[in-house]
Amino acid sequence: MYLFSKTMLVLCLLLPASMLRAQLTNPLIPIPVEMHTGKGAFTISRETAIAADTTLRGEAALLREQLTAVTGYPLPLVSARNTGKAIRMQLNTSNETVLGTEGYRLNITPAGVSIRANTPVGIFYGAQSLLQLLPPAIERRQLMQTALTLPAVSVTDYPRFGWRGLMLDDSRHFFSKSFVKKYIDQMAKYKFNVFHWHLTDDPGWRLAIQKYPQLTEVGAWRVPRTGRWGTYSGPAPGERATDGGFYSAEDIREIVQYAAARHVTIVPEIDVPGHSGALIAAFPEVSCKHEHHPTYPGSSEGPGDNVLCAGEEKSFVLLDSILGEVAALFPGSYIHIGGDEVDKSFWKQCPKCQQRMKQEGLKDEHELQSYFIKRVSRIVERYGKKLIGWDEILEGGLAPGAAVMSWRGPEGGIAAGKAGHAVVMTPLQFCYLDYLQTDWHIEQIGGNHLTLTDTYRFEPVPEEVDPAYILGGQGNLWTEFIASPGRAEYMTWPRAFALAEVLWSPKKERVLPDFLSRVEKHFVRLSDAGVNYAPAIYDPQVRTQKNDKGALNLVLFTEAPDLELYYTFEGVRPDQYASKYTGTPVAIPAGASDVKVVTYRNGKQMGRVLSINIKELH
Repeated sequence: MYLFSKTMLVLCLLLPASMLRAQLTNPLIPIPVEMHTGKGAFTISRETAIAADTTLRGEAALLREQLTAVTGYPLPLVSARNTGKAIRMQLNTSNETVLGTEGYRLNITPAGVSIRANTPVGIFYGAQSLLQLLPPAIERRQLMQTALTLPAVSVTDYPRFGWRGLMLDDSRHFFSKSFVKKYIDQMAKYKFNVFHWHLTDDPGWRLAIQKYPQLTEVGAWRVPRTGRWGTYSGPAPGERATDGGFYSAEDIREIVQYAAARHVTIVPEIDVPGHSGALIAAFPEVSCKHEHHPTYPGSSEGPGDNVLCAGEEKSFVLLDSILGEVAALFPGSYIHIGGDEVDKSFWKQCPKCQQRMKQEGLKDEHELQSYFIKRVSRIVERYGKKLIGWDEILEGGLAPGAAVMSWRGPEGGIAAGKAGHAVVMTPLQFCYLDYLQTDWHIEQIGGNHLTLTDTYRFEPVPEEVDPAYILGGQGNLWTEFIASPGRAEYMTWPRAFALAEVLWSPKKERVLPDFLSRVEKHFVRLSDAGVNYAPAIYDPQVRTQKNDKGALNLVLFTEAPDLELYYTFEGVRPDQYASKYTGTPVAIPAGASDVKVVTYRNGKQMGRVLSINIKELH
C-alpha cells in the first residue's frame, strides 16, 4: 500500500498530459479499447425513437425501459430502416472480426446515435456504455426535470476474456429472488457475463430437486443463529430449524430467463464430494458414517461428516438424478461440482471407500477423489454439459474436457493449463471479495486483506501458460460473514469494478490513477441505483517504520488521491482541526495510548476514523 502513492506519482509523470486528460474525462467502467471525443451532443427528445430490427427487440426494449423511466417520452421502437432522429441498433451485415461476439461500435453525433455489432450481446454492451455516458441520476429510474444529452463520442470496444464472472455463495446465507436479480442487473451494467451461483454447501441446500424433496425439506433449513459465523452453539435438543430458504424450479427458470435477457450465463454449483453437509443431513446413508445430523448452522464444532462416501453406490445414483435436473434447469455449458477441501480422513476410515480403492486399483485417497470426480464428470457429460470445479479436482488426475477454477493461487491454473485444461483464474489474493477492504480496526470482520488497488493488479494469464487455455476470471463472494443483501453489495463494490476492467479492457489501457478517478464517479451511480458500496478507498491507512534512533514512526496514506489526513494521539476523535499529516513520518509521542486518523477533502470528511492502540503498532 505504501508503494501506491509512489506508483501513482510515477505514472502521472510518465503519461503525456493530453493522454492523461483524455483518460480522466472518460467515465466508462470498464475502460473501452478505444474512445474518441467529438463535438457537440445528442439530445434525447420526445421525437427520439429507438430503431432496431426484430432480432434486437429484446435489447431495444431494455434500453427503452430505462430511458422512458427518466424522460417520460414514449421512445417508440421502430424498424432499423426507419429514418429520423433515433438511437439505432444494427447488426453488421458482414462479420467484423475485431469485434468478435461481444464487441461493439458506438457512435454519437448531434444528429443521432448508432450501436453496431456482430451479435445481440455486442449491441447490449454498447447500450450499457451509452447509459454510462448519461448523468448518474438516471439510475434512480425517476422522471428527470432536465433534458438528457449524450456527448459526441466514438467508441470501439471488445473484451479481453470471454469469462467475466462473479460468484455468490447462497448456501451460508439465503438471498431473495429479487436480490439475485438486482445483483445480476449490476453485473450486466459492468459487462460481467457469468454468474456463478454457489447453491449447495454444508449450511444449506438451495435448489428444489423434484425427485428428492428431502433435500430442501431438511437441507434448506437450519437453526437460527446471529453473531460471528463459526462461533455459534450447535442445535439444542428439539430446536426447530427455521432459518433458510430455497428456490423452486419456477424461481430458477425465472432468474435464468432474467439473466439471459442481460446476456449473463448462470453456472450452478452443486458442491461434492466435500462440503456436502446439507445433502447428508437429508440423506445420511450417503456419508461414510451413516450418522444423522442436522444442517450445519455455522457452529464452532464444525459440520462433522460432510463428505459423500465414494464407496457407496447410492452417492452416484443420487447425484445422477440431481445433476440431471440441474442440467435441465440451467441452459449454460458448465455445471460446477466444487471438489474442494475434501476431508479425506473420512475415506481413510471407511470400509466401503477402502474396498472401492482396492477394486479400482487406487493407491491413495487422492486417486479416490479423482475416481469420484471422473464418475461425476461422465454424469455431467451425459446430460450435455461440461464439468468445472475448484483446483483440487486436479488431485489424482482429471477427466479430459473438464475445466478448472484456480482459487488457491495461480499454481492450479498453471498446472491445469499445462495439462491442456481450460482455466478460470480466481486466485484468492486478488479475487476473494469476502476479504477485508480496509484496516481491520475499521471493518472488524472478514478474512484476509484485499484492497481495491490489490484487485486491480490482478493479471489472469500466468507467464507459464498458453493464453489460449485461460477462459478468463471471476471474483468470489463467500458469505460466512455476509448475512444481508446490503452487506453483499458492500463487499462486492467497488472491487468488482476492478475485476470488470481487468477482464474486459486491454492491459495497456489500465492506469490506476485514472481508474480510481472513474471509481469515484461511479460511487454516485451506485448511490443513485440504491446499491451499497464500501468507501474503503477514502479510509486512512498506517504503516510503521523505525527512525535512525530506533524509535517507531508512523507513515499515513490512502488509496484515493487528493485527501488530507488528520490525526490525534490524545484519545479524542480527529477532525480537520487536528494535526495535519504533511507526508513526513510522524513520531509517536511518549505516553500516547493510541493513534486516531481521519481523511478530509475540501472540508468534508471522506473516510472513516481509524483507531489503533500503540502497543499493537509496536
